[in-house]
Amino acid sequence: MMKITFPDGAVREYQPGTTALDIAKSISEGLAKKVLAASVNGAVWDATRAINSDSTLKLLTWNEAEGKSTFWHSSAHLMAEAVESIFPGVKFWVGPATQNPPGFYYDMDLGDRKITEEELVALEKKMNELAKQNNPYIRKEISKTEAVKYFFDKGDEYKLDLLHNLDDGNITFYTQGGFTDLCRGPHIPQTGLIKAIKLTNIAGAYWKGDEKNKQLTRIYGITFPNQKELDEYLQLLEEAKKRDHRKLGKELGIYTMDDDVGQGLIMWLPNGTIVIEELEKLAKETEKAAGYKRVVTPHIAKESMYITSGHLPYYADSMYPPMEMDGEKYYLKSMNCPHHHKIFAAEPKSYRDLPYRIAEYGTVYRYEQSGELFGLMRVRCLHMNDAHIYCTREQFAAEFRAVNEMYQKYFKIFGIEKYIMRLSLHSPDKLGKKYVNEPELWKETEAMVRDVLIESNIPFVEVQDEAAFYGPKIDVQIFSVIGREFTLATNQVDFSQGRSFKLQYTSKDNIAETPLIIHRAPLGTHERFIGFLLEHYAGKLPVWLAPLQVKILPISDKFIDYAQNVLESLKKADIRAEIDDRPEKIGKKIRDTELARVPYMLVIGEKEISENKVSIRRQGKGDLGAKEVSIFINEILEEIKTRASE
Repeated sequence: MMKITFPDGAVREYQPGTTALDIAKSISEGLAKKVLAASVNGAVWDATRAINSDSTLKLLTWNEAEGKSTFWHSSAHLMAEAVESIFPGVKFWVGPATQNPPGFYYDMDLGDRKITEEELVALEKKMNELAKQNNPYIRKEISKTEAVKYFFDKGDEYKLDLLHNLDDGNITFYTQGGFTDLCRGPHIPQTGLIKAIKLTNIAGAYWKGDEKNKQLTRIYGITFPNQKELDEYLQLLEEAKKRDHRKLGKELGIYTMDDDVGQGLIMWLPNGTIVIEELEKLAKETEKAAGYKRVVTPHIAKESMYITSGHLPYYADSMYPPMEMDGEKYYLKSMNCPHHHKIFAAEPKSYRDLPYRIAEYGTVYRYEQSGELFGLMRVRCLHMNDAHIYCTREQFAAEFRAVNEMYQKYFKIFGIEKYIMRLSLHSPDKLGKKYVNEPELWKETEAMVRDVLIESNIPFVEVQDEAAFYGPKIDVQIFSVIGREFTLATNQVDFSQGRSFKLQYTSKDNIAETPLIIHRAPLGTHERFIGFLLEHYAGKLPVWLAPLQVKILPISDKFIDYAQNVLESLKKADIRAEIDDRPEKIGKKIRDTELARVPYMLVIGEKEISENKVSIRRQGKGDLGAKEVSIFINEILEEIKTRASE
């Protein structure tokens, strides 16, 4: 008999060869109907795969992220089966589950054929037909030789390319109905679990994300275990379209891009630059109060520094290629930490200087694949709210806790009510490859981070194999008001680079010690955070962030002089304001200002002049009545000072 340990610590015995689905049935038939996959000793498996030795087991349903991911990846295979039935001879590249947007996609080579919107509807119908057949997903282990022959006979260069990098003994095929694919899995038990299907988009995607390669067709979709959830999601999707930061960014004059400048390189327009300056002001005030000192570093550095840091070769694929001058190689800066380490090392330090906190809105350059670029969310030039804290081990818990408290302060300011911290851990079998080969230090620092999170009552989940190469990290996941998930920032612990750069401080005992390093970026990058804010607020930024805070609307030209006096008073108070002096009716001026999402409108007519007042309208709230200009100025200044969210 083998022992199965459940998440609550309970242990049950089963015959070797029992599947997770069998175990679920032994608990209850109702539970078994909900099981999509299983976590066996921390790895996600098919629920129908035999377990042959003592193991830890967690049954995964739709309520778990791994359950949804398995469901959507299985749906990608179902879509591929439907595509193959309608477009014989199609060749497939990869079809993963996705988090943002949620669902799945499959990249495919259709030859000279194109999929139309009408055919997308036909594919949906076919997927529903196939799902109802309730075919099982069958896993088969296969040798590399057999796999190569299978795809060679099909003339499938894409799967042959995938096989090239796989080791013999780690290859599996999955079959459902009439479709077979190279896949490591896992998959749900059968297609009948997929009850509601929507194919959402057709796009082009370069093979391997490289624009030098052939462009494939990418079909996006999403599925649910019931129609009600799909209907709710589609309603949310419609709202999300209205809030798309790319649409709002154009409408509000926030940013632009140009092919002559380059893909993924953002140019901030005057309105966007105001938002940036206000965010920087917030960060600088917060960091000054927390004891940070500001620094500025160059945008390039020599190759030798990135070899010392370990970013070469760990990070080389994400860096721009080097420039050669005078026999030296220089790289565009892809991260700020090596420069900050050099600043720490520039002057001798003692324990009295620690914790040593330095901050910079540093510009970094990362060569994201063109197929992954997306508005402000995935770019190649980033302006990062970066900082590094150099501290002793005794200081670590307090410093790490303070960083998390800074995150929570920002959440309150921006009205972020739902968030979760992802504690990203290393993978022991990748030490020396993906991660620094220090097993004991990994265990120690991961425990230190975990303890701080538990003591601070901060919600978090643990994720394997997503740490930085030099230490564990926290990825901060935030949710907009409509529930869309964003990765805001990161908070990393570094036990490696201090030694690599020979960073030292003199301890109380006059001994040279290496500091622990905390990498943190609570507001992430301007690019991603402003993209989030545009969607979170639907473009209706709070007054303190709004590029234009007040629009003055004279009813006719004879009130322009009074409007000009009001404008001067607002400008003296450092309030961003303009006059709409167009020869339009007041109704149109109000509608246009609402559409421009300006927080306040001051309407001026005969009555306002006679009473020496202005009539105030608030974005989304309508008429607030008439007030003296000085009173309005005091009220809006208080709203700006407190950074009120609405």
